[in-house]
Order: sequence, then structure tokens, then C-alpha cells
Amino acid sequence: MLKLPPKVTDRAFSRILEIGQSKCLRVAVEGGGCSGFQYDIKLEEKVSENDTIFNKFGAKVVIDSVSLEFLAGATIDFSEEIIGAKFVIENPNATSSCGCGTSFSI
Repeated sequence: MLKLPPKVTDRAFSRILEIGQSKCLRVAVEGGGCSGFQYDIKLEEKVSENDTIFNKFGAKVVIDSVSLEFLAGATIDFSEEIIGAKFVIENPNATSSCGCGTSFSI
């Protein structure tokens, strides 16, 4: 079965550029968290040879090959609300998630 790659919104790419052009946003999935898996989202300057790179407006989002499987069909976005601003992931593969939105199960 063909899996769709994750989608990165223009809003997320624009926010990465505001932070700094030498940085890329690394999105990873790790074991742990209260629901089984958790997202690790951080800014980095380094890209590995096994990373998949999403590039737009000169901004980059990188995902390692293992995490890419868990993020198939997901949307990576940036959200600004009264209580704060953060990168968010809407993941159709997640069957449940915790209240804070950083961990999920499949």
C-alpha cells in the first residue's frame, strides 16, 4: 500500500524562516510519552544523509527514515494561540493521543 508523505504547511515553513535561515526543523517520533510514542520537534543546523528533506521558501523540515513511516499522511503546521505558539502535528495514524498533544499511540 502506497503511503502519502507528510505535508508541511506554508505557515510552518514561514515560521522556520522567521526563526533563522541556517536552521531546519527536525521532526522525529520516539518511543515514550504517556501514550506510547512522542514527537520530538527541534531546530537544528545538521541534516543527515538518511533524512527526507521538505524544502519551501528556503526553509527546511527534515525527518529521519524511521520517523517518516509514523508520519505518513500527517500535516506539520504552526499554531499561534493566546496561550502560546508551537509547531503541531495532525497525524491520521494516531489512534489516540494525550491531552497535551505531544504523545500518541498507533
